[in-house]
Amino acid sequence: MSYELKEEGGFSYIDEGQGEPLLLLHGLMGALSNWEKVVEEFSPHYRVILPMLPIYDLPLLTTGVRALSKFIHKFIKHKGLKNVILLGNSLGGHVGLIYVLAHPGYVKALVLTGSSGLYENAFGGSFPRRENYEFVKNKVEYTFYDPVTATKELVDDVFQTINDRSKVIRILAMAKSAIRHNMKDELRKITMPVALIWGRDDKITPPEVAVEFNELLPNAELHWIDKCGHAPMMERPEEFNQHLGAFLNKIKK
Repeated sequence: MSYELKEEGGFSYIDEGQGEPLLLLHGLMGALSNWEKVVEEFSPHYRVILPMLPIYDLPLLTTGVRALSKFIHKFIKHKGLKNVILLGNSLGGHVGLIYVLAHPGYVKALVLTGSSGLYENAFGGSFPRRENYEFVKNKVEYTFYDPVTATKELVDDVFQTINDRSKVIRILAMAKSAIRHNMKDELRKITMPVALIWGRDDKITPPEVAVEFNELLPNAELHWIDKCGHAPMMERPEEFNQHLGAFLNKIKK
């Protein structure tokens, strides 16, 4: 990813373009590069901001989805952002849901793709054979409909991460926190516009999860992407961007 990573006030982030802010949140095993095609498509018309979530930097006792939501609030206040359109993939979507419940006045709309918060087959649930490269490769490929999307670079990054003892402990703690923090009873309080853009072949947060989100969120719309797994903005970026663009046009002032 060729965009400049800025370091300021204890935050690491990418900030491209001008206009209404789109704040993009990556998942538990994700990276800023997961959103590259979204930045490319929308930074000519929006201010696209990607903070690096401090998953590996939080004290172990406070490692959890609520701590990440508090981090996002500090970041939004630090940057002076208002009327944010918040996009989250996987754990990032879960953090976004917690954030908008706590601070609805800062967020104009929400976009969820492969979001946790109801149910997920957590990649981070356990790593019984984390030193086995082929095992890790199969796990990463499971994330996508087309295993070719799991490039060697991506597999190498995950392999390196989960074989770092400090990081893997925090991944496990974060995954358990996400599973404990089920949001079924709270979703009806989120009345802002929500777009659900979901891979029809997502095996981590399966299609029935998207259907349940759509039923529980009062102002949601659900869009399917065929032959697509858990990270549509990576695997089917053109279709993802079409759905996102249509939603953004719909909620324009």
